[in-house]
Amino acid sequence: MSDYFSTNVSGLPLFAAARRTDPVTSKAAAASVTTFSGEHQAAILKALSHGPAGASGIAARCGLHGHQVNKRLTELARTGRIVETGRLVASSSGRQEREWRNNQ
Repeated sequence: MSDYFSTNVSGLPLFAAARRTDPVTSKAAAASVTTFSGEHQAAILKALSHGPAGASGIAARCGLHGHQVNKRLTELARTGRIVETGRLVASSSGRQEREWRNNQ
């Protein structure tokens, strides 16, 4: 496994935010991330159970901020839990963003 892969929480893989070579402050920050990243992943998967959406749409459905959703989309895609639909949809700011769906 890579330096970034961590243990499973609620059946969802987590990725550490710090490498083995990072300073202790980065490792402390990374430890706090793992407490909520699994919850964020679960919220995103639940939001996508209602149908495909872009990051803005997912954020609106589950009450997370867009940057929180974007971080977890990468993790969920890397593990195969979600996939891109190949379509672009309008974001909350009117820009185009990728649309995602559950891959289950």
